[in-house]
Amino acid sequence: MEISTLYENNYSAYAQSTKKNTSETETAEKTSLMSEAEEMAAFKKEFYTDLEKIINHRTVYSWAVSISEKAFENMKADPGYREKVLSLIQRDVGDSYAPRNCSVLIKVGATGKDYSADSWPDCNDSEYHLRSQNTFYKRDSGKKNKMKDIEARYLEKREQAKKLQEKILKEEATAQELQHSRLVKEWYSGSRMMQAAAAYEANR
Repeated sequence: MEISTLYENNYSAYAQSTKKNTSETETAEKTSLMSEAEEMAAFKKEFYTDLEKIINHRTVYSWAVSISEKAFENMKADPGYREKVLSLIQRDVGDSYAPRNCSVLIKVGATGKDYSADSWPDCNDSEYHLRSQNTFYKRDSGKKNKMKDIEARYLEKREQAKKLQEKILKEEATAQELQHSRLVKEWYSGSRMMQAAAAYEANR
């Protein structure tokens, strides 16, 4: 009876210890997994910030970047690949496109061989909008570019109107000056003729 009771107590203690160890292991594994997920989230946030710093060419109407999870993993593990990807993106959105106002879609894969970039003119970019849905990064600068174009045209037209007005005013001033000069000459000529006539009459 005592042996049985001792066995039960030992087994109970062993079971509780095993359960505790298993629980601690599971908690440690979960914590480790959460740390990896948090690290990746922080990496993606940092990469997004780097994309925000990229300056696109004025001919790039909109651009988007689609990045696979494997690409993120490889960039996180290899800073050299990360810098290469950023350099390629800067090259492709910083370049000039013809015709003006194009949309650019960039795809980043696990390796440099999986990198690609496509572009569409603004007047025919329905495929871009379709393929750029749910991308990691997307910048629509078209509205800003259009506003800049509208503002530039407005300022140009206003400058042209100002120059035209100045030209008209100058021409009117010149015409008035010529008219005044002509009237003065006519008056002076008439005055001399009157003086001559008066002198002639006085000497008769």
